[in-house]
Amino acid sequence: MADLPDVCVVTHPLAAAGENATRSLLDILSAVTGVALVTADLPADSEIRDRHELVELTRKGAGDSITVAALRFLLNQLRMCRVLAGRDEDVVLFYGATSYLLPILFARAVGKTVLVEPRGDVPLTLRIAWEESLPSPVARTLAGLVRALERAGFAAAHGVVTYTPSMAEQLDLDPDATDVYPSGARYVRTDDFDVRTPLAERGRRVGFLGRLDEEKNVRELAAAAKGLPDDVTFTFIGDGDLREWLETELAAEIESGQVEMRGWVDHDDVPAELDRLRLVVLPSEPTEGLPTTILEALACGTPVYATPVSGVPDVVRDGETGFLMDSTDPAAIRRELVAILDREDLPAISRAGRELIEDEYSFEAAQERYRGILQRAVRRRRR
Repeated sequence: MADLPDVCVVTHPLAAAGENATRSLLDILSAVTGVALVTADLPADSEIRDRHELVELTRKGAGDSITVAALRFLLNQLRMCRVLAGRDEDVVLFYGATSYLLPILFARAVGKTVLVEPRGDVPLTLRIAWEESLPSPVARTLAGLVRALERAGFAAAHGVVTYTPSMAEQLDLDPDATDVYPSGARYVRTDDFDVRTPLAERGRRVGFLGRLDEEKNVRELAAAAKGLPDDVTFTFIGDGDLREWLETELAAEIESGQVEMRGWVDHDDVPAELDRLRLVVLPSEPTEGLPTTILEALACGTPVYATPVSGVPDVVRDGETGFLMDSTDPAAIRRELVAILDREDLPAISRAGRELIEDEYSFEAAQERYRGILQRAVRRRRR
């Protein structure tokens, strides 16, 4: 670790999904150098509290109004600047918090090497959420302001880390640029997420695993789940705002056993859930960076049928390790997933997906990627 600088990771307030991704990043970094986390609203039972040095800014949420949210957004940035002023780490990595322009500029001004790593298209995610409660022009304007802050953060930092080259391109970044590091994808615990049941021995059960919300196109999946062949079962694994709607919309299919609602499951139980599936279906909006579910499914030998957003095509290689979705129209999803289940080469695709994870997304591979990123970033800044 002596050849690498210590890293201070800064994130926005963390919900459960962000907490998992952040824990993964901290595990990688702590294996190659010293690391600390600056964040807010970390879940009380998070493993991060016991495993890594932690500085919490506040426990207050964003608030219900745009004005309160904006004020707390500004106050959190000022708190970050104050914290960073007292940190000794040479590198500050803004993970997901890529629109926090004030602390990005401050960290650079006090001599830190500054990296930013987006987790997905945050402005688009915010726009979709805001459009549920605000007039569309207002939501688009606010999201545009966030995007402008994010682009300014990209320009102010010494480098931008993305999960994959395709994700860099979706964010309008050149993956070949000297200040872009397009290989920061997370790792999978390949011992826990492993092939327990060979694909050929699994039933014709397909499923979705994730948040049950608009961003994941859950309504389209619900429509696709209707009218499937009698020998195909669709499983929804997860919880979210649309769970009650799903249970009402698919009441007849749930009663007949054609649709299964598993609800929220602990992350330690996810491998068993993936082991029951012959195919994972993820028709997400282009807000994702690289869904953890995809990496974990492939590690379990479960092929993925997903929209080609952000970093997904770099992992879900059409016809090789999985399948890319041409349309989120429910009839098209239903037709294609049945055709995929009937493919004779599906077990071979299952094995190819597992091999990809072992080769490129193991913990050891992730360590080497981030070791290289830190070395290059520090060298570039010193030139």
